[in-house]
Amino acid sequence: MNKKKAVFLDRDGVINKNKINYVKTINELEIFPNIEIPIKKLKKNNFYVIVITNQSAINRNLMTHEQLNEIHSHIQQYLKSFDTSIDNFYFCPHKPNENCNCRKPKSGMLLEAIKQFNIDPKLSWMLGDNDSDIEAGLNVGCQTIKIGKKINLQKAVDKILNY
Repeated sequence: MNKKKAVFLDRDGVINKNKINYVKTINELEIFPNIEIPIKKLKKNNFYVIVITNQSAINRNLMTHEQLNEIHSHIQQYLKSFDTSIDNFYFCPHKPNENCNCRKPKSGMLLEAIKQFNIDPKLSWMLGDNDSDIEAGLNVGCQTIKIGKKINLQKAVDKILNY
């Protein structure tokens, strides 16, 4: 069976505004404008679009799994209104000191997605706004792009599609 390609996205700072004290509710979620455009472009070019996100606010008892699911459902509903979607959300609820295998920069979530979706990491990309995102992508053999002041998701996707 042919391996597929994917773009793995960190959530906070890539899809929505990052908050110092975490995005814990739908009311705190600020989706970046026009985020549907690059996601639609990726899907049109046969990439899976998969979110890989550390969400230690859960194990810090600042939010519940249900609240996280509501946030992800809200993102999906927003994207659905533009006829696009995220293929899956993977999250790590652990705090840094819990030393799990899923929290970025470790690659457990990426490895799970690669297995579940039959993805070839060499054809895939990890985009994130932190060094831990980039490290997690490099650990599995993905190309990476760091999102920041000079490069947003739209510019990163254009770069991928012109690669």
